[in-house]
Amino acid sequence: MAKITASVYTSHVPAIGAALDLGKTAEPYWQPVFQGYEFSKQWIKDNPPDIVFLVYNDHATAFSLDMIPTFAIGCAASYAPADEGWGPRPVPVVQGHPELAAHIAQSVILQDFDLTIVNKMDVDHGLTVPLSLMFGQPPADDFRWPCPVIPFAVNVVQYPVPSGQRCFNLGKAIRRAINSFDKDLNVQIWGTGGMSHQLQGPRAGLINKAFDNAFLDRLISDPTGLAAMPHIDYVREAGSEGIELVMWLIARGAMDDVADDLETLATNSIATHAHSTRARHRFYHVPASNTAVGHLILENT
Repeated sequence: MAKITASVYTSHVPAIGAALDLGKTAEPYWQPVFQGYEFSKQWIKDNPPDIVFLVYNDHATAFSLDMIPTFAIGCAASYAPADEGWGPRPVPVVQGHPELAAHIAQSVILQDFDLTIVNKMDVDHGLTVPLSLMFGQPPADDFRWPCPVIPFAVNVVQYPVPSGQRCFNLGKAIRRAINSFDKDLNVQIWGTGGMSHQLQGPRAGLINKAFDNAFLDRLISDPTGLAAMPHIDYVREAGSEGIELVMWLIARGAMDDVADDLETLATNSIATHAHSTRARHRFYHVPASNTAVGHLILENT
């Protein structure tokens, strides 16, 4: 059976991608940011996934304001890096996993979550920057990412956006879907976006370190309580773009320690009390292009 072994959480700041692409990672401004991912790059080499299920938000490249799905799953065989106005990032085409993606789509829809199935789209920095941070820049002589990726786009751009509770519950449904796939696969689920930041208006440049670190604390130790936090708290405390953090709750809801499906537990022959999740790495830095950068790795044990 397929199994989610870990979840990864990270900001996806576009300027981080530019710093990588332009060779600026060792500059004094950027070096502390990338230093925070050195552990992660070694960790993922030691714990390589067969597939990454990557939760992110599109930034008006695949979806315009003419049509914005709340939840969209990529079922294509590949996804080209998007041109966001200054040319595509010089990173590999993302290879998908249509078989698992289609299985997840069917399972999650039959659990009463409405998904948009996408068979063709380009992917922007929201997806490619996390890949670069975790895997590093692929060498020119092997220009490919180490594993397939299933893109899962969430609308956090145009209100109404999904609640944290909805996202958390969706993560549980995704976990059940992956656990029911009949091939032995090591799957990691990544939640991206955030942390606190606001890009416009009188509060442009807002960063709230206290909120961000409290969010990380609760994501580890109280995800069920955190899922109940209303939209207004995100916007008030973390800025207009801080709402992206609801995407982290999809990844968190997919972890073993919050499983509440007895049938799934029985299938895996694991008693409820045996489920636990541990934090392997935590990193927080301010600023990175007027944005707070947060990063966390959790493992199922």
